[in-house]
Amino acid sequence: MTSFPERDPGSSVVPLILNRWSPRAFVPTEIAQQELLGLLDAGRWAPSAYNGQPWRFVYARRGTAAWERFLSWLIPFNRSWAENASALVYVASRTVTDSARDGEPVPAPSHAFDAGAAAVLIQLQANQEGWSTHPVSGFDKELAHTGLELPEDHVVHAANVIGRRGDATLLPENLRAREVPSSRMPLNTLAFEGRFTNKV
Repeated sequence: MTSFPERDPGSSVVPLILNRWSPRAFVPTEIAQQELLGLLDAGRWAPSAYNGQPWRFVYARRGTAAWERFLSWLIPFNRSWAENASALVYVASRTVTDSARDGEPVPAPSHAFDAGAAAVLIQLQANQEGWSTHPVSGFDKELAHTGLELPEDHVVHAANVIGRRGDATLLPENLRAREVPSSRMPLNTLAFEGRFTNKV
């Protein structure tokens, strides 16, 4: 049974958020395209600066022709457990937006922030639908950018591993003890009123 981090006394954080975590043990099973698209649709509803919607999701499903290619860009450690998942979704964003004045591309300063918001909504939707997700940054970004055929004004940020969570015994012994939800730093080390205070 999974043990989730204890809620701080007085915390109002909803279980939808607290119950999301990033496992590595997945049961090899396929996901239908429409079901995966249903998860990605949640990301479509994220907020973004000027409603620019700069996020892009490029995916491969287990059992399809692109699966091994998408896995090949992961670092060996991540590939060792991600290969049992059901889908791999690379999250990218457009780094420019079209000017409202003349239609010419101008920098989009919040593109990464906006893409991150979209990625979180996908993770929460997946959790609600009985899927688990594990976002990773450990992959060759140049190879992924080329392999995904992204335009030059796009950047790839992360890969979101999606699958049905399995038992920790499916993992190598050195990873089994880590197959639990992570703790978080106390809020008073992260949130400051009025000005930033270095509490490290």
